Amino acid sequence: MFRSTLACGAVLMLAACGGAAAPEVVTPAGPTPTQTATLSESVRVLSSDEFEGRGIGTEGEGRTIEYVSRQFAAAGFEPGGPNGSWVQPVTLRRFNMGGAEASISVGGRMLRLDQGEEIVMSTRLPDGDGHVELGNLPMVFVGYGTNAPERNWNDFDGVDVRGKIIVVLINDADFEDPSLNTFNGRAMTYYGRWTYKYEEAARQGAAGVLIVHEDAPASYGWNTVRNSWTGPQFDIERANPASERTALEAWITRDTAVELFRQAGLDFETLKAQARSPNFQAVEIPGATFDASYDLTSDTIETANIVGRLPGTTHANETVLYTAHWDHIGIGEPDANGDAIFNGAVDNATGTAALIELARLYGSGPRPERSIVLIGFTAEESGLLGSEFYAANPLYDPALTVAGFNMDGMNVLGRMTDVSVTGSGYSSLELDLARHAALQGRTVSADTEPQAGYYFRSDHFPLAKRGIPMLYADGGTALRIGGAAAVEAASADYRAHRYHQADDEWSADWNLEGMAEDIMLLYGMGLEIANNRVWPTWNEGTEFRPVRDRTAARRQ
Repeated sequence: MFRSTLACGAVLMLAACGGAAAPEVVTPAGPTPTQTATLSESVRVLSSDEFEGRGIGTEGEGRTIEYVSRQFAAAGFEPGGPNGSWVQPVTLRRFNMGGAEASISVGGRMLRLDQGEEIVMSTRLPDGDGHVELGNLPMVFVGYGTNAPERNWNDFDGVDVRGKIIVVLINDADFEDPSLNTFNGRAMTYYGRWTYKYEEAARQGAAGVLIVHEDAPASYGWNTVRNSWTGPQFDIERANPASERTALEAWITRDTAVELFRQAGLDFETLKAQARSPNFQAVEIPGATFDASYDLTSDTIETANIVGRLPGTTHANETVLYTAHWDHIGIGEPDANGDAIFNGAVDNATGTAALIELARLYGSGPRPERSIVLIGFTAEESGLLGSEFYAANPLYDPALTVAGFNMDGMNVLGRMTDVSVTGSGYSSLELDLARHAALQGRTVSADTEPQAGYYFRSDHFPLAKRGIPMLYADGGTALRIGGAAAVEAASADYRAHRYHQADDEWSADWNLEGMAEDIMLLYGMGLEIANNRVWPTWNEGTEFRPVRDRTAARRQ
């Protein structure tokens, strides 16, 4: 609901979606008061203070695993993890930064940068536990920090950033001027994501990165940055962390960047405009040096993906996936009301509750021919790490994973006239979605926020990169009662006051009929796929098609 949408067109026959004819579709029953009450109770429990914001590596994680696995078992699912366990263990490295101080010397002045105010600093580089000093480092503005050879674009061409602090803009060059259409116009590419900015900086040998935060291109406010990056940070274990991480991963406010450039005799807006050109040349910020110090401790923790499985009757080695992340931020700094528990009710107790409801639906009906696997991923809030770990260490053969459905931040406003899907024109699943949505009297809408890059911000993405056709769809753009204006107002309010904030709490006033309807929609799609021989496909020309095609012979 609180993200982008996509137009798929009119109802289409299944033969257009993958080849073989499918059984007649039986429209699932609509949402009932019992179903919505059960969903509400699951969200209430998972987002209660007792679960401590479902932070990874905390007592709240243990309570979450116990609750979800108990619900899966009661529904008739069996443990889907290794050795008959309900979990897939995930080893992460945890980084705690304390006593962080930073400043910039420029134009004869020192700009002090207070953690959480003008800057948010973090690191995921384990080398150098103890007191870390980054002193007198030169600074370079490298535009959008993008190196995209296939688009004839390299912001690092002709500049050596090794050992320096680079300043980069968030999103893609097309964001301010979609007519350029170098990076898909308004639709963000992966090059626009903060994760890419940090990864590319490490590949270029930079000592650190300062991403300039602006609300519109980031698609969230400074509070989200502060709440997401001032606590412990996590990463999967890496063989050579220094090749993939820098010593400093940071954001600075736009006002700080403007003042930095002004003191150096530069104009932020002028350089920002120049950075939209593939001919842009990186600019050494004259006389500017960066200093930072912090105390770093790092250790490894064990967290877990929660996995339930319902074996198929005739093709048990073929898997239909449903995924949602169970984690949230945990306990952080108290807000103005003194609340320090980030309950994560919408994000993502709703998706986790949907997994439980899907277990009940599949467990109470005839056993499908293909296996159904439900995964509650850990560490999504830390950079999709639970899904990345699973994708790198799959429990079920990716080549024989038929398709998957991801659920993250579901609809709590009521029934919609349409359904929203993130990621435009990617797979045949979008045609299936349009057909099944029509059975509910709904349409599929055009993407309203492709510039926000939501496709790269949830757990389907690591699986898609491995070739598994994944759909991320729920909610819509217009309520049946209240229309589009009500959805727009609620989305804006959520992002401003609840997203990654302590006020993301369960409410008895929610209308979960729309969430229940979305679950029935995804259940109907998955049930159909699980009972036929169709293999959904990536559309021709998408970046995930070649990966899937390499294993095509195994699906004959």
